[in-house]
Amino acid sequence: MPATRIAGPDTRDRLASLTGLRFWAALVVVLYHLSRQTGQLPWISDATWYGRTGVTFFFVLSGFVLAWTYDGKTVPATVFLWRRFARIWPLMAASVIASVAVWRVLGTDISLKGVVATLGLVNSWIPGREYRAGGNPAAWSLSDEAWFYLLFPLLLTLPLLRSSRGRTWCAIALCAVPVGIWVSGSLFTEPAVRYWALDYFPPSRTLQFVLGVVAGLAVKRGWRPPVGLPVAIGLVVAGHLALVPWSRAVPDNLWYSPYSASQLLSAPLFVLLVAAAATADLEGRRTGFSGAWSIRLGHWSFAWYLFHEIVIRALVAWLGRPTTQVETVRIWLLTLAISLVLAAAAYHWVEHPLERLLRRAGPGGARRASRTLPPETGPVAAAVPNMPSHARPGPERKNTQ
Repeated sequence: MPATRIAGPDTRDRLASLTGLRFWAALVVVLYHLSRQTGQLPWISDATWYGRTGVTFFFVLSGFVLAWTYDGKTVPATVFLWRRFARIWPLMAASVIASVAVWRVLGTDISLKGVVATLGLVNSWIPGREYRAGGNPAAWSLSDEAWFYLLFPLLLTLPLLRSSRGRTWCAIALCAVPVGIWVSGSLFTEPAVRYWALDYFPPSRTLQFVLGVVAGLAVKRGWRPPVGLPVAIGLVVAGHLALVPWSRAVPDNLWYSPYSASQLLSAPLFVLLVAAAATADLEGRRTGFSGAWSIRLGHWSFAWYLFHEIVIRALVAWLGRPTTQVETVRIWLLTLAISLVLAAAAYHWVEHPLERLLRRAGPGGARRASRTLPPETGPVAAAVPNMPSHARPGPERKNTQ
């Protein structure tokens, strides 16, 4: 679609709290993988047993930030798509190389077609674990994000999203339809196929991204969420805690377990959280997510997401699967420390410099070489949007029953 033009970023103030929230979403994903792949710790593992919902948060955040950043500005679609490629692909490719290297050292068989599909950002479209895990298992979400990026220029042309009433009806539909998608899980007799169709297949996840786009457009045009940030945080936490008794009553292999429900039905809560955090920044209120270290950790979150599972895999192979609480705590702490240091190095030495290099070398880069371009959203690492000044208002859990 070479003739399509979409909105482009301004360089003004930033919604810094959205960057700070990225770290906490990535942390929930990391704790989810630690609980299921190494061993469980009391309370923490219960609360994060379905921490994979952090990916849902990033899908919503990605749509929100892209809509906020590009609404009302003009940029060729080719420039937009190249920026997205520069944002997600170099670090993803580096993580695939690291993942494959660790697998080779451990003597694990590697699916070449899975590696190729991952590097081509199409692995989530194909059923079969060898495609999703063939390169770097965490990279499946980038395949979904690549699909979202292709859709985004078209979404901004929809008349329905240009009016308040249209956005309201869209939001209602985008909150209701996922319930039907989740219920459709009862039609699948094979759990592995159901997991792919509901949790990985890009069209199943598209509604979360579009809901973020609708919310981003609405906030940009003056809408404010009905609850403040503390209440929004409380609702997200309460939603996760409500999954604890549900998870103990229903095994994950059943369609009516919270496994798919937690990911498909949590987007409205995350929309409230993102919109409330953005509103607090717009109104100049402190949030606790916009400090220097919060922003720094948020910048590292994309790399943390991509590399933490590789660290878990290597440590479990080296130290063995823990058999006591003390051993579990040790491997958790080692994983958190090593993966976060690795993420910081990957951000400063790979992700950020390669993104800048590719953006300068690609479409639209030459004529923007003399100005500093703002960061944009990543897949699980949606970057901080820029606000024009005129827009500112004054393993399977055992069933215990």
